[in-house]
Amino acid sequence: MEKTYDAVIVGAGTAGLTAAIYGARAGLDLLVLEKSYPGGQIIYAPHIENIPGFRSVSGVDFIEGLADQVKRLGVKIMTEQVTETCFVLEPKRIITKKNEYRAKSVIIAAGAEKRKIGCPGEEKFTGRGVSYCASCDGAFYSGKDVCVVGGGNTAFDDAVYLAKTASAVHIIHRSDNFRGNTKTYEFLKGQPNVNFITHTTVTKINGGSSVESVETDTKGKTDTLPVSAVFVAVGTAPASEIFSGVSTDNGGYIIAGEDCRTNIPGVYAAGDIRTKSLRQVVTAANDGAVAISSLLSDIAATH
Repeated sequence: MEKTYDAVIVGAGTAGLTAAIYGARAGLDLLVLEKSYPGGQIIYAPHIENIPGFRSVSGVDFIEGLADQVKRLGVKIMTEQVTETCFVLEPKRIITKKNEYRAKSVIIAAGAEKRKIGCPGEEKFTGRGVSYCASCDGAFYSGKDVCVVGGGNTAFDDAVYLAKTASAVHIIHRSDNFRGNTKTYEFLKGQPNVNFITHTTVTKINGGSSVESVETDTKGKTDTLPVSAVFVAVGTAPASEIFSGVSTDNGGYIIAGEDCRTNIPGVYAAGDIRTKSLRQVVTAANDGAVAISSLLSDIAATH
C-alpha cells in the first residue's frame, strides 16, 4: 500500500517551512515539495530588516536557517515540481513530474512568481540582459547603463543595489505615482546616477547577442534608450492554476480567510498565494503556523 502522509506542503518558502516546523512539532508525518530551491521570493532580498529579532539578514541566510530547522525535525524537502492535483479523492493526490503522493491534508504555500512585461524581446533576452533579480545579476553590469522597470519596493530595492556599481540606472514607470517606500524614493532621487522616467512603458527590447537598448512609449512619444540590461520588477502572479477545484479571486489568489482554510475541506492556503492585505515575511510565517493549527483543529473535530 502506498504511503499516505498526514499532510503534504507544496512550497518551501517562509509559509511552507514554518508550517513544516509547527506540523513536525505536533507529531504530523509531513512532506514538503518544492519545484526549485527553498525560499521563494525572499532569496532575492539582499537585506531584510523587518523581521523581529533580526537587525539585518539576507534572504538566503534567513531561508537556509529555516530549511535547516525543518530538516533537523526530520521533515523531507523534495525538489519536485507539482504538475497536477486531485482533491476530490481521499486521500488527496499530489502529482509531480516524478511521482504521485497521497495525503490526508494539503497546505498550499506555492507563493507567487515574477510577472513579465510581455513585450517583444523579453523572452529572447532573458538571461542575456533581461533579469528578474538585481542582486543575482547586477554585478555583471558594473560600469554600464541599465534600467529597472517598475514602481514598487522591489524596483526601488533593485535600483539601490544597482546604483552602487552601474554607470546609470534608469527607473521606468508607467505613471508618476510610485508604490515604493517614500524614504527609499527620496534616497534614489538624491543619487547622481539614478534617473526617473515616468508615464513611460517599455514596448520592445533590442539587441544582438545581448541587450543593447529598449524602445519606450511616453504618452504616445516613442524613444530608444541605450542600456545593457533590463531588470523587471513589475510584481508577482500567484502560482495557483494547478490546484484543482480551489476557489481563487480575479487575480488568481486562493480565497482563504485568516484561518487559511480554502473551500475544500483539508486543503489550506498559506503565504503569498492566499488572499490577504499584507504580504510580508512575518505574515507568511503566521500563515504557516495558523494553517497547521486549523489542520489540527479539523483532525480533532473528526474524532
